Amino acid sequence: MLRVCSILAAALLAACAPMSPPPSDAAAVPPPASEQNYVIGPGDTLGIFVYRAPELSMDVPVRPDGRISIPLVPDIQAAGRTPTGLARELETRLRQYVVDPNVTVIVRSFVGPPNRMIRVIGEVAQPQAIPYRDGMTILDVMIATGGLTRFAAGNRAELIRRDASGARQSIPVRLNDLVRGGDISQDMPVRPGDTLVIPQSWF
Repeated sequence: MLRVCSILAAALLAACAPMSPPPSDAAAVPPPASEQNYVIGPGDTLGIFVYRAPELSMDVPVRPDGRISIPLVPDIQAAGRTPTGLARELETRLRQYVVDPNVTVIVRSFVGPPNRMIRVIGEVAQPQAIPYRDGMTILDVMIATGGLTRFAAGNRAELIRRDASGARQSIPVRLNDLVRGGDISQDMPVRPGDTLVIPQSWF
């Protein structure tokens, strides 16, 4: 009888014990497509990490000519490549100096290639070119540029866009309603290469 009670007690404890969560497979999940497909541009700052070679690991800027330099690889094209593609090229170049080099490239700060910039001109507080980010909208652009000036004819603004064939498209944008009136329905997505033109008021 004592043995039967012991067996029942053990079974009860096993049933009540919390189940261990299944092993996480987060490490096997690939990074988002936006990170995989980011194209390096002049002005970006890259973190170069060479495993077990700290003397080769450093942060480097991408020069205006699109190239970077690190020890043992004094000149290599970075602009126009993805971080992963650049890492594989660096491994190939370093193989004659390092045994089985393992390189990781991280974009520390980004500007991106010129054809992916959003340009804002006219009556805005800070006219400038802004690096495009996935999901960016007109409102994001206005926040980044400091908003409209007092002389802006915001509701006559235009978003200039070119399609794949190079044809020019002009999209009306009612910035006064969006920025000053809070009408979120006037917000819209922007695309790489768009130019936002904000004219001056006639009075």
